[in-house]
Amino acid sequence: MSNCSFEAVDNLMMSLQLVIYIPIFVFGFILNSLALLVFCFLLKKWTESTIYMTNLALMDMLLLLPMPFKMHATKHQWAADKRLFCSFLESLYFVSVYGSIYTIMCIAVDRYIAIKHPFRAKQLRSPRAALATCALIWVLVLGASTPVYRFRSKNESAFRCFHGFSKEGWSPALIACLEVLGFLGPTLVLVTCSVQIIRTLHRSQQSRARTRACTRIIYSNLCIFLVPFTPCHVGIFLQFLVRNDIIKDCDLQNNISLFVQVAMSLSNITCCLDAFCYYFITREIRTTGDTLRQSFNQRGPTSTSEL
Repeated sequence: MSNCSFEAVDNLMMSLQLVIYIPIFVFGFILNSLALLVFCFLLKKWTESTIYMTNLALMDMLLLLPMPFKMHATKHQWAADKRLFCSFLESLYFVSVYGSIYTIMCIAVDRYIAIKHPFRAKQLRSPRAALATCALIWVLVLGASTPVYRFRSKNESAFRCFHGFSKEGWSPALIACLEVLGFLGPTLVLVTCSVQIIRTLHRSQQSRARTRACTRIIYSNLCIFLVPFTPCHVGIFLQFLVRNDIIKDCDLQNNISLFVQVAMSLSNITCCLDAFCYYFITREIRTTGDTLRQSFNQRGPTSTSEL
């Protein structure tokens, strides 16, 4: 990478990151603690949806755990003997982010099966299957986070955690997997399932008001997913071009550095936005379940699973 100075960007972000992180940490901890309290102790019955939402809340809490250390690292360098601990904290960040992405994708698939294929849902959906899926997500993201432990150069005498990954951390193969498998693939599944659900709702025999309400909920869930995660993955790709000397202009590099740091910081807001996702998903399941049951009862008696 060319010898460009990023001192101005780094000085700006030292203060800006604290302004972003502190309210996210406070509100995220409160909202997700309340969500876990409701899901684990107040709900009388565990369904597929509550299992997925509990898993999402756990991923969000995991995202909050390293945040105090991230706030400390914005203005302080760490000693070389803290390298392994830093890598562990960085791996927690990647586990929580991509665990959340895959959990949201599974919620969309589960919703798609319940609404698009209600007659087969009883065979395809069950709390046990949801638990197994969540366990698989944890195994996958934990395994996929192991390369993070190679992102730190062993020659560093002092470093800033969550900043300055080594060149190995920006390898084409790694970034391609991150972008395609970590974001683009789940996004394609989420968008496809959402479009199919909206089409099914419009064809069902229910009022226009309820159809519009369900459609707004699905669009809101899409926004809650796309708004935090899209900019940061665009920024990661641009930073990859910088770190591999494809973008060499210093002014452009500074703009990209500022963009990616702001985008990555703001992406943490997902742990707050997911609280709205819990509400929207619960409301959608209740509303669409009632309307679709009404539609099926008009056609004749059916045996439908709980939506």
